[in-house]
Amino acid sequence: MSSNIIEFKNVTKRYRLYKNDKKRLISLFWKKTPFIEKKAVDEVNFGIKKGESVALFGKNGAGKSTILKMVTGVTYPTEGEVNVNGRVSALLELTAGFDQELTGRENIYLKGQLMGLKDKEIEALEDTIVDFADIGEYIDQPVRTYSSGMKARLGFAININIEPEILIIDEALSVGDTQFRKKCIKRVNEVMGTGDITLLFVTHATEVAREFCKRGIVMKSGQLVFDADIEEAIEMYNETIK
Repeated sequence: MSSNIIEFKNVTKRYRLYKNDKKRLISLFWKKTPFIEKKAVDEVNFGIKKGESVALFGKNGAGKSTILKMVTGVTYPTEGEVNVNGRVSALLELTAGFDQELTGRENIYLKGQLMGLKDKEIEALEDTIVDFADIGEYIDQPVRTYSSGMKARLGFAININIEPEILIIDEALSVGDTQFRKKCIKRVNEVMGTGDITLLFVTHATEVAREFCKRGIVMKSGQLVFDADIEEAIEMYNETIK
């Protein structure tokens, strides 16, 4: 049995690209509708063990987002196998999953339940989440009344404090003002300090990756081209973007 908490085995993901939305709709009824096939990810293999901190580098279109979608279960491989063994907290679209008519406090319970937590577990984390979000009396107002920054604050507060086994971060550390970003980075470091959390960090910011991660994976044109310690991976990534 594999000791990896995240594992990709010969994973390929293909998408069909149609000329326009009308052609895409027609394809549902007429299988011969012309399309172009694109490989977003091409025969990718890697494993991540519990407690590892791994940065995923690559230019736009390299396949990073597709890998994240497969780890989080948003999409599935066309070929190969993806295994994820643990509760995933994805700091990607921080405001996704909010019910706009519910209050912030009610959304804490909603998102917690969606992540597989029981009400008693959410209740134990509620004060920590509310304090971290720091949006004052708005916590008991409908989310539709929030600014985008307030939604991001609450989203980050929920996702970082639900005690995930696998933490996935995209560019979420850019949320809010400078003081709140520092607060977010500090909290991520605290969570990672336990040694029980596995981190997959997708970013263009090599300096931030160096702060969090000990290993780096470099993607290029859908293929994994390099996998080594973080310093070597940063050096390789910088070469690919020249």
